[in-house]
Amino acid sequence: MFHRERTIKKDEFKDKVLDLRRVTRVVAGGKRFRFRVTIVLGDEKGRVGIGVAKGLDVQQSIAKAKTAAKKNIIKINLKDQRTIAHEVFAKFSAAKVMLKPARQGHGLRAGGAVRSVLSLSGIKDITAKCLGRTPNKLTNALATIEALKKLKA
Repeated sequence: MFHRERTIKKDEFKDKVLDLRRVTRVVAGGKRFRFRVTIVLGDEKGRVGIGVAKGLDVQQSIAKAKTAAKKNIIKINLKDQRTIAHEVFAKFSAAKVMLKPARQGHGLRAGGAVRSVLSLSGIKDITAKCLGRTPNKLTNALATIEALKKLKA
């Protein structure tokens, strides 16, 4: 009997659950509950992605959202490994996000979902502002991803 040696590969991505909602579907017998999870995945070296998935329980939906996030990871070119190259503005649905580069030591000045996306992407010095009125974490996070996609090397 030969034993294959299993090496447990540590996942290079860190993740953060942005939003966890219980969604309902009304059927003939009553209401069916499911969970919708929004997750941000990043390696803090310039790669970041967002995944959204539903499942019957929280653990299942988190696992599904992680695989969804891995499928749509984007690569960002960072300037001096700390900030972005230029100012950028993006809109996704009702969410509007503006990102401005900052000098070294300025820090990550952003709030809510935008902060989570930027920190997991590895950006350390930046100023970000949500200009839309929506409090929706999912659309604000996706607007941030759109802004990061617009960056030129």
